[in-house]
Amino acid sequence: ELLEAASRGGGERAVLRHSHRNKKLFVRDRLKLLLDHGAFLELSPLAGLNMPYGDVPAAGCLTGIGKICGVWCVFMANDATVKGGTIYPIGVKKQLRAQEIAMQNRLIAVYLVDSGGAFLPLQSELFPDKMHGGRVFYNEALMSAMRIPQVAVVCGSCIAGGAYVPTMAEEVVMIDKISSLFLGGPPLVRAATGEDVSAEDLGGAKLHCQVSGCSDHFAGSEEEAFACIRNVISTLNYEAVPEQALEHEAPLYSSEELLGLAPQDYRCSLPVKLILSRLLDGSRFQEFKAGYGTTLVTGFGHLEGHLVGVVANNGELSHDASLKGSHFVQLCGQRSIPILFLQNTAPQAPGPRDIPQSNRLKAQASMMAAVACAAVPKITIGIGGCFGSESYLMCGRSFSPNFLFLWPNARIALVDSRHLSTVPQAGDSDCAGDEAELKQLKEKLEEESSAFYSSARLWDDGVILPQDTRKV
Repeated sequence: ELLEAASRGGGERAVLRHSHRNKKLFVRDRLKLLLDHGAFLELSPLAGLNMPYGDVPAAGCLTGIGKICGVWCVFMANDATVKGGTIYPIGVKKQLRAQEIAMQNRLIAVYLVDSGGAFLPLQSELFPDKMHGGRVFYNEALMSAMRIPQVAVVCGSCIAGGAYVPTMAEEVVMIDKISSLFLGGPPLVRAATGEDVSAEDLGGAKLHCQVSGCSDHFAGSEEEAFACIRNVISTLNYEAVPEQALEHEAPLYSSEELLGLAPQDYRCSLPVKLILSRLLDGSRFQEFKAGYGTTLVTGFGHLEGHLVGVVANNGELSHDASLKGSHFVQLCGQRSIPILFLQNTAPQAPGPRDIPQSNRLKAQASMMAAVACAAVPKITIGIGGCFGSESYLMCGRSFSPNFLFLWPNARIALVDSRHLSTVPQAGDSDCAGDEAELKQLKEKLEEESSAFYSSARLWDDGVILPQDTRKV
């Protein structure tokens, strides 16, 4: 339901105004024309959900991965039905993440620009700092230096700082009487000089194709523009890593059964091999150190024909499990095998441990170092709970996995709120017994640990349905 709501952009009224009054295509219809078969993996579709930006329903910016003329691309597309495509802080964050993916995987970057520029009331949150809006242009320059192609279609307004997005790309398409590109639009010209000028005369497609040279291609319609950009991509002479069509088997057990297996109660851990048997090709799994450190399951399997190393929680990481994880991750790094991390922890309540805490910490630090330094692709899926240091050992966002996705039931928190009542309180006995304050803290932790709270803030690359995990 949330994904469906997000896909409607600014709502039915805004979409009608966009398509009927302004004679423009809705952003998802543009992607159908641009991408092979109209198919793509959308990144963080729930970004901006219930964020404190007034009545903004979503980020106003779509990002994703798809193929154009058979070549993998990353796209960044403004949704002008959300506040005219105005850029909010979360929209900047989405674009920077998409550019990071493009650079990391050497994928062509495609920009579909239809934006009124930055949302000025929040300028302090999206303009001055290192990872704010200007970083988009910095990344464009870096990608050019890395010889990663970038192309752009100006699908509507392109104003102020956003005007640098297409002008820093290699090839640009503008559309007659729809595209406009300028630093300051007609209202600003009128306010500054008293001159009345139309958007078309100030920065329309004909001016930039015939006078300024800012645009390389002129299109009479949006359909023509997307056909043009597909032709441009077909002539880039850019071939990413060649793909092999690998033969593979489906799991012996249906992926649909993952819906019934997704853990909802975090007081215990689901045996993670039940999940693996519904993810891996032929349900085959060559386990590593099966009898040692059993709260972590490690081993090799194939996913859609690709060999992967699997590191999966089967509970809280003990001393032995952490040493085992460190050993296995180093093996994968040595053999250049990508690693799939499955986060699924049921933390124990604080209490005495069989092994001294210092030994456990040292073993966990060893696994953290191995995960951080493993120079192989890493993909992390949150399938259950993930608490505290487990996030680091199991390649959470701060350890830069190539991709991180969450199941809707996933929980990510510093501590498990169920255990708060058992933690000794400091200070006066009156404060220690303040149940109302403890209840308020628990509720806050519950809200902030949900998968949807995480995805709204772009702490992951999207919430996915369990049964879609293999495909994603």
